[in-house]
Amino acid sequence: MPPQSSFEAVNAYVDDAARIIDLDDEALAVLRSSHREVAVSLQVRRDDGSLLVVRGYRVQHNGARGPYKGGIRFHPQADLDETRALASLMTWKTALLDIPFGGAKGGIEVDPVGMSPHELERMTRRFTNGIRHVLGTYRDIPAPDVNTNAQTMAWIMDAYSAGAGYSPAVVTGKPLDLGGAPGREAATGRGVVYVLEAAAMHWKLDLTALRVAVQGFGNVGSWVTRALHELGVPVVAVSDVRGGVHRAAGLDVPALFEATTGGGSVVDVAGRDGAEAITNDELLGIDCDVLVPAALGDVLDERTAPLVKAGTVLEGANHPTTPEGDRIMNERGIRVVPDVLANGGGVTGSYFEWSQNIQQYRWPEERFNTELRSKMVEAFTNTELFAEERGITLRQAAFAIALERVARAEKLRGSA
Repeated sequence: MPPQSSFEAVNAYVDDAARIIDLDDEALAVLRSSHREVAVSLQVRRDDGSLLVVRGYRVQHNGARGPYKGGIRFHPQADLDETRALASLMTWKTALLDIPFGGAKGGIEVDPVGMSPHELERMTRRFTNGIRHVLGTYRDIPAPDVNTNAQTMAWIMDAYSAGAGYSPAVVTGKPLDLGGAPGREAATGRGVVYVLEAAAMHWKLDLTALRVAVQGFGNVGSWVTRALHELGVPVVAVSDVRGGVHRAAGLDVPALFEATTGGGSVVDVAGRDGAEAITNDELLGIDCDVLVPAALGDVLDERTAPLVKAGTVLEGANHPTTPEGDRIMNERGIRVVPDVLANGGGVTGSYFEWSQNIQQYRWPEERFNTELRSKMVEAFTNTELFAEERGITLRQAAFAIALERVARAEKLRGSA
């Protein structure tokens, strides 16, 4: 049997949840498909005069509960199928977190490594102009994702505003000087830790005794590591694209940030204070209590899932676990807190920023984090209770709750 595509894998979870809530076939057919898919060809003039031609995508999956919302990534694997899968996940994530957005995702199928800031800006503006007809403050609101950041959002906002007037709410994750929200940059990583705190309390675990391994040291993984360190939770292993580092007694977290400032790698701390170099695959099998995959998708599959020693997997990345990997870990008794719950802090923070932009009023960061914690704890509690009542996994519960909410919105809005 050929391997599932990313979109097929997400829809396998959707189908499973539909059976749990006894969703009718017509409603399921609507929720399995994307509302709109835009593909554009981008011609980017390089600094050396050569021409780069790449493909860009924006997929709007479902907007029954509000304007489309989802990040934009620059990555060689950001093809149409991957973008469809991520757009679908955003639909279920926003519904589970009960925020008034639908699901979308965008990407440019390109390796941005080695591209100059001028080249990235030209490419971003080209992309924005190619999809601007589907964007808007109450239509579709992008955000940062893999290999994009606040600067990328500033370029998108400026390109869009050139034709629509000053429109800060058309993107989130912006620089603070352009309407960004204090706390938004850290929101995804902090949200992961807020969910872990809630889980530890519910499962009667001593949070500070948990040994955590984090795969990925980008925006999400680095903020997870920082927030855990602030709470006194030992981080025993981390990794990035160059490899990882492990110390059973806990890593020197400030040293990790010192090493990675200015383009360094976490592997640069190997050899210090007993820390040893490991590979990304070895990190997945490290002896720990909580594993946080916070890099790219499909890292926990039929090959790597049997290696996991952690009792809990907290999905900081989008779809880091394949259906087969999920099945293996469930059979082994490993609790998996799914991505649509665990990493929902990012889109929740985006909702806060979007709301502030519309009101032209900025919250202090303390309020932002308090509201974020409240949303994440509420979502975890609802999901855990639903799972306990039905005797199902957290992933099944999360998708079931989300499907019910979106299906209800679709029914209330009526059909053509």
